[in-house]
Amino acid sequence: MNVQAKDPSGAPSKVVFDVEGMTCASCVGRVERALKAVPGVEAAAVNLATERAEVRGASLDRGRLIQAVEDAGYHVPARALDLEIEGMTCASCVARVERALKAVPGVTSATVNLATERATVTGAADPAELIRAIGAAGYEAHPATAAAVSDATSLRKATEEAALRRDVVIAALLTLPVFVLEMGSHLFMSIHEAVMTTIGMQTSWYIQFALTTSVLAGPGLRFYRKGFPALVRRAPDMNSLVAVGSAAAYGYSLVATFAPGLLPAGTVNVYYEAAAVIVTLILLGRLLEARAKGRTSEAIRRLVGLQARTARVVRGAVVSEVPVAEVRPGDIVEVRPGERVPVDGDVNEGSSWIDESMISGEPLPVEKTIGSAVTGGTVNQTGAFRFRATAVGEATMLAQIIRMVEEAQGGKLPIQALVDRVTMWFVPAVMALAALTFLVWLIFGPQPSLSFGLVNAVAVLIIACPCAMGLATPTSIMVGTGRGAELGVLFRKGEALQSLQDVRVVALDKTGTLTEGKPRLTDMAQAPGFDRPSVLTAVAAVEAKSEHPIARAIVAAASEEGLSLPEITDFASVTGFGVSAHAAGRRIEVGADRYMAQLGLDVTPFGAEAKRLGDEGKSPLYAAIDGRLAAILAVADPLKETTPPAIAALHRLGLKVAMITGDNARTAQAIARQLGIDEVVAEVLPDGKVAVVKRLRALGHLAFVGDGINDAPALAESDVGIAVGTGTDIAIEAADVVLMSGRLTAVSDAIALSKATMRNIRQNLFWAFAYNVALIPVAAGVLWPAFGILLSPVFAAGAMAMSSVFVLGNALRLRRFAPART
Repeated sequence: MNVQAKDPSGAPSKVVFDVEGMTCASCVGRVERALKAVPGVEAAAVNLATERAEVRGASLDRGRLIQAVEDAGYHVPARALDLEIEGMTCASCVARVERALKAVPGVTSATVNLATERATVTGAADPAELIRAIGAAGYEAHPATAAAVSDATSLRKATEEAALRRDVVIAALLTLPVFVLEMGSHLFMSIHEAVMTTIGMQTSWYIQFALTTSVLAGPGLRFYRKGFPALVRRAPDMNSLVAVGSAAAYGYSLVATFAPGLLPAGTVNVYYEAAAVIVTLILLGRLLEARAKGRTSEAIRRLVGLQARTARVVRGAVVSEVPVAEVRPGDIVEVRPGERVPVDGDVNEGSSWIDESMISGEPLPVEKTIGSAVTGGTVNQTGAFRFRATAVGEATMLAQIIRMVEEAQGGKLPIQALVDRVTMWFVPAVMALAALTFLVWLIFGPQPSLSFGLVNAVAVLIIACPCAMGLATPTSIMVGTGRGAELGVLFRKGEALQSLQDVRVVALDKTGTLTEGKPRLTDMAQAPGFDRPSVLTAVAAVEAKSEHPIARAIVAAASEEGLSLPEITDFASVTGFGVSAHAAGRRIEVGADRYMAQLGLDVTPFGAEAKRLGDEGKSPLYAAIDGRLAAILAVADPLKETTPPAIAALHRLGLKVAMITGDNARTAQAIARQLGIDEVVAEVLPDGKVAVVKRLRALGHLAFVGDGINDAPALAESDVGIAVGTGTDIAIEAADVVLMSGRLTAVSDAIALSKATMRNIRQNLFWAFAYNVALIPVAAGVLWPAFGILLSPVFAAGAMAMSSVFVLGNALRLRRFAPART
């Protein structure tokens, strides 16, 4: 945490920051002495329990305070700060803001996203200094709220869109007469004659001047307010291109209208329509872009919309409805049918079915009884219940999901590095090219060369579109990660979107990932004369005395079937063979085939069943009652229902599938045959998974899927770590991608979504670069010598406006991404 307060004079009066490395009271004293030695410090208090320092004084230098702590041998950790930035319009703005932030002392990294209009800054820099640096670069910034689409942010964007819509309408109404008077006269002789015989050419120019001035001074003023100051700072951006291009056309027309004698003979022409149409079309493009950008963050908005506003909290004998922000851990919360669960907790009264599709992507409601965990944002169906709150506010699963999606959307992929290098110099290069175009046409062009030079230079300025380059990657990331959240796939790091597409091998931990993670009684066959309930009751009664997982699974099966277990006597355990006891006057023995052989019982009647179980990797158990062979049964960790289709889906994507397990080779091979797994690594100890992952990486780019604490090192070692969200927090923290349900088909969904998103990004980048590479030379007039073709600034403005809209529209196609299912 980093806080810096200010006194009324504007000088900092309090600075608060975390300190790491303190172990005792001596450390506290040492840090306090170091801080008090810094000029301007009046008081310094260091807390060992919270590991935080609070410094008071006049004109405190935050950098010097941190340096003093570091020099004393302790560490002030870097913290990530999100800032919302207003005024960015293109990739050049992004590069400029990043450069300004990185120049602030204490900043270790800074990433700016045009699509989300946010900056993520890591380091120990003062937030006020960061905001000042952004202001000096020509933009506005303020600390981001917890959710990117807070009410205030949504209101601001809605207000901006409404203002754009109003300006587009005004500009269009003012521009239409200008366009008809000037271009209509060029294209249609009847309009030309009507103008000449009624108001005359000079009056027509006066009318165009008045209307165009209104367009530029009204709706178009935003371009000049931002574009020309950026030029003065020698940091031109998209607004600068529009401002210079439209001002050049307008200024030339102004001279032609009011001081034609200053222009060479034959060059007295007006281009009011170019200036007006340029501004109108680019405003239209901005409006369409704002609408499309709004749709890219719909997934986050839907997640935020899942948060309940109020909660019914039980306090004493009274149930009160309070704002959800006032719910505290330990509170008892009441939920009625149809209501949304406000926070995370555990059911302690009642039962119900809850729709958890917002977390897992699974459409079927889940039953909740006493002891079941419930998640804030999910929807209660039919029953009423009460639960004890365990996580509230930013600690809830929904808040963490929103934060993970935001972080992924704000990240930059490696593919963005090239774009950043190009866009840094793009606008200055375009302005230089426009100047060169003007000079070449002025010197070598046909008469009137001045007019030709002006028109083509303006076209070059207007057609260049750094917006499309700036939006190409982040918009696809936003839509792709948002669609992933809807499918129950969370990309904890945006980079995982790019690295997941390169995966060639998927290694899966067996227990809890391929299987349900808890043994169950999967098979039971009775000998003639015995029925299932009586045999299962007898066997479970004996096994109830054991803590072995197999025994617990048998007891659980009896409980699920509603069987009551009798008391037993004479319980005995024969190590390596089995167990025996008396229950309800009968002698019961349970164990392996060798135990039955020791008892003199022939197990061949169950030979076929035993072979089938062995082929499936299950170890059969036998039960004898009163000296007669009664049943064969098997306990196993069953495969999840989604496992076979998940493996098939991975194979359809052309991927190799490997299984890592601690089981013996025979059992592992049986499961592998059943599922069609390509590579099996069996008898792996928990601490050996990292070595296995390193070896499997030789087969290609590797994704490891796991859920347990012992999977965390392997998740971190793999090229892409995928954690099953039903697993442990430690595994999730070590992963790059989180599957919010235990549904294993989400692995192939994540890989397919990664491929689709990266394909979309490449399409966007190709369009953005190809558009500029192809059309800037056309605007400069390269087709004129061979074909006599020139590009009007009006068409250039239309093309530029549509290029960024195309990129956004293409990114929005990812909202319709649907995983392939057989």
